[in-house]
Amino acid sequence: MSEGSTPAAPNPLACDFCGRSAAEAGPMIEGKALQAIAPGSAIAHICNQCVDVCEGIFQQHERAKVQVDKLPTPRELVAHLDDYIIGQENVKKTLAVAVVNHYKRVLGGEITDPDLQDVEVAKSNVLLIGPTGCGKTALAQTLARRLHVPFAIGDATTLTEAGYVGEDVENLILKLVMAADYDIAAAEKGIIYIDEIDKIGKTSQNVSITRDVSGEGVQQALLKLLEGTTANVPPQGGRKHPEQQYLQVNTTDILFICGGTFVGLEEIIGKRLGRKLIGFGRGEVKDREVERNELVAQVTPEDLERYGMIPELIGRLPIIATLDQLSVADLERILNEPKDALTKQYRVLFHVDGAKLEFTGAAIHEIAKLAKARGTGARALRSIMENLMLEVMYELPEREAGQTYTITDAIVRKEERLFEPSSKA
Repeated sequence: MSEGSTPAAPNPLACDFCGRSAAEAGPMIEGKALQAIAPGSAIAHICNQCVDVCEGIFQQHERAKVQVDKLPTPRELVAHLDDYIIGQENVKKTLAVAVVNHYKRVLGGEITDPDLQDVEVAKSNVLLIGPTGCGKTALAQTLARRLHVPFAIGDATTLTEAGYVGEDVENLILKLVMAADYDIAAAEKGIIYIDEIDKIGKTSQNVSITRDVSGEGVQQALLKLLEGTTANVPPQGGRKHPEQQYLQVNTTDILFICGGTFVGLEEIIGKRLGRKLIGFGRGEVKDREVERNELVAQVTPEDLERYGMIPELIGRLPIIATLDQLSVADLERILNEPKDALTKQYRVLFHVDGAKLEFTGAAIHEIAKLAKARGTGARALRSIMENLMLEVMYELPEREAGQTYTITDAIVRKEERLFEPSSKA
């Protein structure tokens, strides 16, 4: 600096937290300065990016507070599940008790009895057994939503042993971390639902000389995750390699809920009980379903072992809950009663276009019968409804507002291609 020159005045509009200028960071928030933040200044500034960081910190704190202060009772959890899931009453109770006990263990509490202070509560993961479309995934999702914890879904059929084409089991943890916005502490108290767990049973009947990389090997790889370990998770997913940086996630407090259809399990149970099953083509469908529900409800760990699950994995899934086949009556209730029922969703869409939508009882029954015939449970309802409503949804925005449209069983059966407004709104 030359003699007699005046030093440049510092830019007063710079963030006192990160140092970025107003030109870099944009508008600033001004406030009375604390000397610890802005020494020698009466005014402090903070930029919008630092405000976002602070907001994220407060949100993380609020999530933790919700988990600690507002753990619902099992009865409250079941009441919440009743709003979204039809039937499966016994499973709801089993899940509610298991989840509440899990978070009691995770969150802890003051133990005043000296005889109990050194007692460690074991981790209780859950296995759900039930036919496709009966609500296994929906139950887990709804629980996680109510508890305000991160939730992730993985498919066991995509998993392979480390080193083979496919996904490592640690990718399940990565999905949970991503669902928690990379908040590791929140992810470590989340819930993971692993679907199609029955598809990784041991293939003992397989006489191939190739390695069973997606069967027993995956079960072995899942053991440590379910029990509790520090998993090294590649932050961008994919396969691991030596030079990659990993996220370290402790799975001890993550609740794992596994689900599977276990097709043919009822035969294994029936054989153990000495019961001869109603054969294909014999007896009413309803009778066969009742028999299947009764048998699967009596499942034991030994039955699962005969099915192809290794004993160590079964031991880490101590809570087993079985779901029933959905009847036509159940499917009718699913169409109408839940808070997010399909008929209610379509009524909202019609309301946006200034119209009203109604379904006759016969129409609901016809839709439920069609879904039942497809054999995929509640999953069939949406595709049937989408197909049914396609034509009118296409034309609705161009029709006169204020009309009421009524879906009848004849329309469901395609006996009427288009339907006219039944009355003025």
